[in-house]
Amino acid sequence: MAINISDVEPRVQYTATAGQTSFTVGFEFFTNADLKVFNGATQLSFAASPSDATEYSVTGAGVTGGGSITLGSPGATVNDVITISRDIAIARSTDFPTSGAFQIASLNDELDKITAMAQQLERDLKFSPRASATTSSSFNLTFPDMVAGKILSANSGGTGLEFSVDASGLLTAESNAATSATAAATSATAAAGSATAAENAKNAAEAALDTFDDDFLGSKSSDPSVDNDGNTLTDGALYFNTSDNVMKVYDLGNTQWKQLVPTSSQQTAIDTVSAANSNISAVAGQITPTNNIGTVAGQTSEISTLAGITNLTNLANAHAAVTNVNNNLSSVQNFADVYRIASSAPTSSLNAGDLYFDTTADELKVYKSGGWAAAGSTVNGTSNRFTYNITGTPTTLSGASGTGYSEASNKTLAYDAGFVDVYLNGVKQVNGTDVTVTSGSSAVFASALAASDVVDIVAFGTFNLANISIKDLTDTPASFGTSGQALVMNSSANALEFANASSAEVYGFKTSFTASTLVRTVTVAGGVFVIDGVSQDTLTLEEGNTYIFNYPSGHPFKFSTTSNGSHGGGSEYTTGVTHNSSTQVTIIVAANAPTLYYYCSSHTNMGGTANTVTPADNTLQVQTTNEGADNITQTEYESFVDVQYAASGFVWSISNGKLTATV
Repeated sequence: MAINISDVEPRVQYTATAGQTSFTVGFEFFTNADLKVFNGATQLSFAASPSDATEYSVTGAGVTGGGSITLGSPGATVNDVITISRDIAIARSTDFPTSGAFQIASLNDELDKITAMAQQLERDLKFSPRASATTSSSFNLTFPDMVAGKILSANSGGTGLEFSVDASGLLTAESNAATSATAAATSATAAAGSATAAENAKNAAEAALDTFDDDFLGSKSSDPSVDNDGNTLTDGALYFNTSDNVMKVYDLGNTQWKQLVPTSSQQTAIDTVSAANSNISAVAGQITPTNNIGTVAGQTSEISTLAGITNLTNLANAHAAVTNVNNNLSSVQNFADVYRIASSAPTSSLNAGDLYFDTTADELKVYKSGGWAAAGSTVNGTSNRFTYNITGTPTTLSGASGTGYSEASNKTLAYDAGFVDVYLNGVKQVNGTDVTVTSGSSAVFASALAASDVVDIVAFGTFNLANISIKDLTDTPASFGTSGQALVMNSSANALEFANASSAEVYGFKTSFTASTLVRTVTVAGGVFVIDGVSQDTLTLEEGNTYIFNYPSGHPFKFSTTSNGSHGGGSEYTTGVTHNSSTQVTIIVAANAPTLYYYCSSHTNMGGTANTVTPADNTLQVQTTNEGADNITQTEYESFVDVQYAASGFVWSISNGKLTATV
C-alpha cells in the first residue's frame, strides 16, 4: 500500500456552483475515514451510496496523487463553501518483530503515515497563533488560568499573557454604539420631516402673498392695465390712485376701473349741486308750466332801467340768493347747527349725525352715540400704529408728544372710536376699564403710567360698501327666487341664478393600521449576526407586518422565545415563520406575539433580541354621506376620529399629511 506523499497542504476548499456534486482531493490519503468534509461549518457524513447532499462517497484512497469525493443528489447550492481535509489518527499501526525477515512494505506504510501526520501538524500550526519568525522579543506564550469575565491580553511588561481586562466595559460600549446609531437614524428622519414641513409652510406663504399681490396692486398714479405680475387684471382687483386720492376697483365685465368714492373736486361739485337743489327746482318750476322766466325775458327794457338805479344792481344780483335764503331760513339755521368748521371738536348742541370739519386733522367728522368719529376712515389703509415711550407718569396720551411721553415716529394720534386696540407693555387693555379711547384723538388710562412703559395703539381702517339692491348687480337674476334658494352659478358658468341649496354632507375620518413587508439583510462578522450593518441589532417587529431575512447558508437564522435559542435550552419559535430556502426566512408577526430572540442554530451566541410591539395607526379612511343620500348609523358616527360638515361640491384630498377641501 506504499504511496508517495506529495508536498502539498492536506486541505482544499471550493466555492460550489449550483448542483455541483464532484470535488477533487489533491492530496494523498490512506482510507476513506482519513477525510473530513464540511459544507460551510456543517460536517458531512461518509456513505458508500449517498442519499442526499449531507452525505458523500470517496474514490482514490491509498493512491498517489489523491482522489475525489461525490455529494448525494441534488448536490451543493450555489456559493456553498466545501472544505476537505486529511485527519489521520496520530498512532502507530505496525510493530516490527525483533528478528526474522524485515517487513519493507510495512516500514514504507509507517513512514508514509508519519510524513502525512507531519503535514497535518504543519497545516494545524498555520491556523494557530504564534510568534513571527523574525521577532526580536522573547516572551512566554503559556496561557494562564482562566478568569471569568476577563479578556486575554499582554501583561504590563510585555513578557507574557494574563486575564485582566474586564469584558463588561466592551459589551457596554458595543451596546452604547448600537443605541447611538439608532438615535442618529431617528434624528435624521426627524430632520428630514422638519425640512419638508418648513418647505411646505414656505410654499403656502409664497402662494398666499402672490394671491394678495394680484388682488391689491398698491399705490399708483394712474389706472394700471395689468397686475403686478404682468398678468391680465382680475375682476374686483383694487388699487389706490395717488393722483385723485381714491380707491378704485376693476370691473372685468366693462374692462374699466371704477372709483369707490368721489374725488375732492367731484365731492365739492356734488355738495354745490346739493346746496342749490331748491334753486334748481325753483328755476325748473318757472320754466314749466308758467314760463315766468320767459315773461321776465320780455321785460328787458324795464329791467335795464331798474338796473341803472344806484345799488339796485347789487340787490338784483343777490336777489335769487336772498329769496332762496328767505324761503329756506329754517333750513339754513339748521345747517349751521348740523355742520360746523372748527380746529377742535364742538361740545354743545350735539345731535347724532352732526358734522364738523376738523381743520387740525384736516378731515370731516360725524357725531355718533360714542362721540365724534371720522366720517370716512381716520386710518389710510388697513391699520396705523402709534408707539409711545413713557418717561414720566401721565394718564392721557395724545398728539405726537407731551409731558412724560413721546411718540416714536412723531405721528399725531388719530383713530376711529370702536376701531382701536391699546397695549401696555404688550398686554392688551380693556376699553372702558383699563383705558378710554372714544374721542378719536386721545387715550385716557385709568391708572397713571410709569417711566419706561411702552404703549402701542393700533388704529384700524374702516370703510362702507355702497348699499345697493342685489337686483342692480350685473350677472345676477332680475328678480328674487323662492324661499330657501341660494345664488349659484348657472349651467353655462357665465352668470348667477337662484337655485335650491345643496344638501348637507358629513365626512367621517377613521385611522387604522396597514401592514407592510420589510426586507432585512443579515451577514456575519466577528462571529455574530450583523443586521443591516448593525452587529446583534435589537430588532423592533410590529405586529401584523411581514419581515423577510436574507442570511448566509452556513448560519441558519431562526427565532425562539429563549435567549440564544436551542443553545440556551429553548426551541425554535414557528408561529407565522416560513423557511423559504437555506438563505431566507419570513415571519408574519402575530397579534400579542411574545418577545423573541433570533439565533444561529449551528453556532452559539450569534443572535440578539427582537421586541414585538403593537403598531400605531398609519392609514386615514374617509367615509361620506354622499350629499345626504347615504345614511350612517350612530355606531359608525361614534367610531369616527373626527367629523367635518360641508355642502356638495367639496373635493377632499390628502397631501403631505394635510387634509384639503376644494370647492
